[in-house]
Amino acid sequence: MAKTVLVIDDNVDIRENTAEILELAGYKTITAENGKIGVETAIKEKPDIIVCDIMMPELDGYGVLHMLKKNTDAQHIPFIFLTAKTERSDLRKGMEMGADDYVTKPFDDIELLNAIEVRLKKSEVLQQPYTLSQQGINEFLKGVKDSGLLLKLSDKYDIENYAKKQVLYQEGKRPKYLYYIAKGKVKAVKSHEDGKDYIIDIFTPGDFVGYPALIEEKNYDDTAIVLEDAEIIHIPKEDFLAMVYTDMNVAAKFIHIITQNVKDKEERLVNLAYSSLRKRVAKALVELNQKYNSEVSDNPIDISREDIAHYIGTATESLIRTLSDFKSEKLIEINTGKIRVSNPDKLKNLLF
Repeated sequence: MAKTVLVIDDNVDIRENTAEILELAGYKTITAENGKIGVETAIKEKPDIIVCDIMMPELDGYGVLHMLKKNTDAQHIPFIFLTAKTERSDLRKGMEMGADDYVTKPFDDIELLNAIEVRLKKSEVLQQPYTLSQQGINEFLKGVKDSGLLLKLSDKYDIENYAKKQVLYQEGKRPKYLYYIAKGKVKAVKSHEDGKDYIIDIFTPGDFVGYPALIEEKNYDDTAIVLEDAEIIHIPKEDFLAMVYTDMNVAAKFIHIITQNVKDKEERLVNLAYSSLRKRVAKALVELNQKYNSEVSDNPIDISREDIAHYIGTATESLIRTLSDFKSEKLIEINTGKIRVSNPDKLKNLLF
C-alpha cells in the first residue's frame, strides 16, 4: 500500500509541484494551504509523514509541529521542514522541537525523496514489536542500520578477520568499538571469584557485541573470545552513540529493549542456581540451538563440551553424562562431536 504524505505549504506552486513529485514517486499525497488546516488534516487523515513549510499565515511550521507533538495520535508522525530559511538558529530550533529532517528551498527532487524514504524507514523500525531479548536488540540495531541512520556497515567500515581463540576485547578494558559479527561465532566469558570462567552469552552472525559497556560508559565486565574463524566489523564508539542518542525515539526504544534483556539474563542466572542439572542442560541446548539456526536451517551445535559446561555452569563430566542421557532418550543426536537437537519442544518443556 502506498505511503501517504501530507504537504503543508501556503505557496500554491510549491505545494502542487511537491505533491506532483511525490505522486510520480508512488506516494499518495494530500495537501494543506496553511498551518491551521495542516494540523486539522494531519489529525484527521493520520498521514505516514508530513512535509511542512515554516513561514506560513494562520500558523507557521513551528506552531504546526508544536501542536502535533501535543496530540497523542499525531505526535509520532515523521516531520520534515521544507523552507528557504537556512540560518543555523532556525535549523537548530526545528530539530530541538522534534523535527526529523530539514530540506531547504530550492531543493533537488532526489534530496526530498531520499529524506522521506529514510524517515519512513526509521519510523517503521521504531514501530516494530521487537522481542525484548538479545535477538530483539540485534533486530532493532539491524533495522536502524538498514534505515540509513547508520550507514551500510560493509561500505563504511573494514571487515577484520579473527582466528579461533583470538580475544576480541578484554574484561576491565575501556571500550572503543561496537562489534558486528559478519561471519563466525564469539563467546562472552566472565571470570568468577572462585577462579572459574563462565560463558554468559554466545553471539552468531548478525549479532552486535559489546554495547552494554558503550551505553553505560564503563569498562568491559566480560571478555569476548572468538569460537571459530570470524569476520567482524568494528564500529567506532562515537558513531554508535551518535546513532542511538541523536534521536530520542531511537534511544528510548533501544533502552526499553536492553532493559528487558538484562532481566532475561538475571532470570537465566536464577535458573542456573536453582534448576536441576537436566533442566539447565536442556535450557542451554535450546538456547544454543536457536543461536545456531534460523527458522529454515537445521545446523548442529558445533561447540566444545567444555564451552557448553562453562555456559551452563557445571563440570564437563556432568555435562557429558547428561548429554548421554538425552541421546538415549532421543532428545538429541550426536555425530562426530556435534549435537543436533531432535526434539526442541520436549527439551524446552522438560519437567525434571
